[in-house]
Amino acid sequence: MDYEQLGRTGTSVSRIVLGTMNFGDRTSEEDAFAIMDRALELGINFFDTANAYGGASGRGATEEIIGRWLTARPGVRDDLVLATKVHSPMRDRDGGDVVNARGASAWQVRREAIASLRRLQTDRIDLYQFHHIDRHISWQELWQSMEVLVARGEVVYTGSSNFAAWNIAQANEIAAQRHFLGLVSEQSLYNLTQRSIELEVIPAAQHYGLGILPWSPLAGGLLSGGSKDAKARSASEGIRSQREKRGAQLDAYESFAQERGWTPSALGLAWLLHQPGVTGPIVGPRTVEQLESAVSALDISLSSDDLAALDEMFPGPGGQAPEAYAW
Repeated sequence: MDYEQLGRTGTSVSRIVLGTMNFGDRTSEEDAFAIMDRALELGINFFDTANAYGGASGRGATEEIIGRWLTARPGVRDDLVLATKVHSPMRDRDGGDVVNARGASAWQVRREAIASLRRLQTDRIDLYQFHHIDRHISWQELWQSMEVLVARGEVVYTGSSNFAAWNIAQANEIAAQRHFLGLVSEQSLYNLTQRSIELEVIPAAQHYGLGILPWSPLAGGLLSGGSKDAKARSASEGIRSQREKRGAQLDAYESFAQERGWTPSALGLAWLLHQPGVTGPIVGPRTVEQLESAVSALDISLSSDDLAALDEMFPGPGGQAPEAYAW
């Protein structure tokens, strides 16, 4: 396993991040335990989840699965950098207080931090992330709530997810005014088919010392080479439609991988690992085999010619703004 410092922090994390969104939904608890066990064996020390994950098992179910796994393995907790998120609605419309049960108000952040700690059966969240931008609160309120959690030892670092570049700038400039560390990471949609963050988010993240954690690194399975498994995201109607639209492009991509002895999935992850500012892609395996395949991306070294060929297949925006479109 390779490791990288998380943004401008002194904490080192694995360059493959274990995403857990499938746990409790497409992956049984037994299989989730096996995946987490194997992740540790492979040297993965960075696990990512969210308060709302759980799918068919209900909101919060994924954190509960991780909590039971941690409890069953005494001593493991301190070997992990455990990340979760706050923002998504946690109540149905007929489930009580739905007015405040979402977003990143100080009231909601405090309530959800307590709930996540309870579900995860841990005393701290190593990376607490805002799952989306909340346009209804001030940065002062946001940082005050985090400062309290950090002071209490319940949160170590803060990060963002789905923030625009100017949100990152706003957040960290105001954090600096408050003598607070601010954001150290940003989770963004980033893969060969979706490279918009190269325009502004990546430059902003690099400037402010945030590590980029790409989510959906294989475009929901579009870059995986396809699957006959009905549970696979790549078997969904939306991905099948995209495969039809991008048929020639994906054929060229898959042939490129096959000619070099790589799987399409490993190639897609390896490309991200070669991009500036990327700490590590978040992979969401449903099986141990998928996890092991993801880790094989670390063994792929892409030459400048390889990277140029992939750029030709999947053109980006042309670099960062404004040069990408103004000159």
